[in-house]
Amino acid sequence: MHYLYGSKQGGALQLVATFSGEQQLLAYVRWATLVELGPQRGKFEQGSALASKDAWESSDEPLTEDDPEGVVHNPTPSML
Repeated sequence: MHYLYGSKQGGALQLVATFSGEQQLLAYVRWATLVELGPQRGKFEQGSALASKDAWESSDEPLTEDDPEGVVHNPTPSML
C-alpha cells in the first residue's frame, strides 16, 4: 500500500488517501495539481484528497498514526 499525505505551510503531515500502487498515486497527484509551487508543493483541485493542503508527500510505509481506514482508497477524478 502507498500512503499520500498532505500538509499546510510546513505543518504536520496528515494522511489524505491510500493507493494500491505508486504509479496510481503519482497519476492522481498530477491530476489534482492545478498549479505547481515547487517540488511536492502546489494548489490542488477542490474536491481532491489534497484540497486545502499546499504540500504533499508519499510513502510505502505509514509516516503518522493516522488510520488508513479513515481515508479514501484509490480515489479517482470521477469520484468528484
